[in-house]
Amino acid sequence: MEFQQVFKAAPQVQASAPGRVNLLGEHTDYNEGFVLPTAIPQQTIAAIGWSPDNCHHIYSVELAEKVDISPTATGIPGFASYPYGCIKVLEQAGYAIPPLNLWITSSVPIGAGLSSSAALEIATLRGLRSLLHLPLDDVSLARLGQQAEQQYAGVQCGIMDQMASSLADPKHLLFLDTRHLDYQLLPLPDGAEILVLDSGVPRTLAGSSYNQRRAECEAAARQLGVKALRDVPDIRAIGNLPEPLQRRARHVITENARVLEARQSMSARQFGHLMNASHASLRDDYDVSTPELDSLVKCLQETPQVFGAKLTGAGFGGACVALVAAGEGRAIAQAVLSQYHPSERKGRLLVISSEDRG
Repeated sequence: MEFQQVFKAAPQVQASAPGRVNLLGEHTDYNEGFVLPTAIPQQTIAAIGWSPDNCHHIYSVELAEKVDISPTATGIPGFASYPYGCIKVLEQAGYAIPPLNLWITSSVPIGAGLSSSAALEIATLRGLRSLLHLPLDDVSLARLGQQAEQQYAGVQCGIMDQMASSLADPKHLLFLDTRHLDYQLLPLPDGAEILVLDSGVPRTLAGSSYNQRRAECEAAARQLGVKALRDVPDIRAIGNLPEPLQRRARHVITENARVLEARQSMSARQFGHLMNASHASLRDDYDVSTPELDSLVKCLQETPQVFGAKLTGAGFGGACVALVAAGEGRAIAQAVLSQYHPSERKGRLLVISSEDRG
């Protein structure tokens, strides 16, 4: 249903924001490290208008669900917690937010590790910035989106997803220093495109071990006497950490090193080797892969004209990303998905970068 069908009035503004796929730098953002995502062509759209009463009303096209939120409401469940969280963090920052109608639609797959939540937050915040003429830059929107997810959706996420949704574009990689928020747009390796395949295993961060991994990293940093694992320059420094803290720290330190190496100009094959090493580290040291993800990554890595492949996002299900020969993404996807059907689960093609970029 369109905005006017739901709310019986036209919207005042409309804004959008993309999902993202991360090529390197998994679980490094909340350790104040380095990441290398790119935006995907799929977008979330938020249309916003004035509410005729003192309540916020939020409608999701994909869920065909409308949530009415009174001024005294607390603990908003489900999808509405994300846009509602954006409203609340703006209020906490000192901005007066009137009662609103929000209409949400999205082509970003949910539960696939492609940051559908960040796309929803940034689209909402962009719409509110436009509607209310708020003096907020794109980095400020990312910070507010992160606060909304942490405080109102219960996910202690880092800043990568919101920064990628707010700053990245589908034609470049976004190198981001998550401590200082310095960033740089980098080209894809020559002769390559990005392929994203869904494992068919949905994942939700709040219900997974995501928050536990973050707590383990913080415990490792405390034992090493540093602010964050980003500050450990030598892998030998973790030798006395107990398990599993030693393996968690090893992943973060080596993953940061892989991102910094990839920042330098390199061939698609060299970049792919870093992606393969990243997946092994996520599987063995960080324990966030699944049998289905491992199976799909293995199929990709063994396919000709695939330079490298890994899980993307937090893990615990979701999608895999591969760097493949330019123009071969669809044929590779068909070949891999024909082999992949563990436990009767069916994978699906989500993104081919060159075709979707136009």
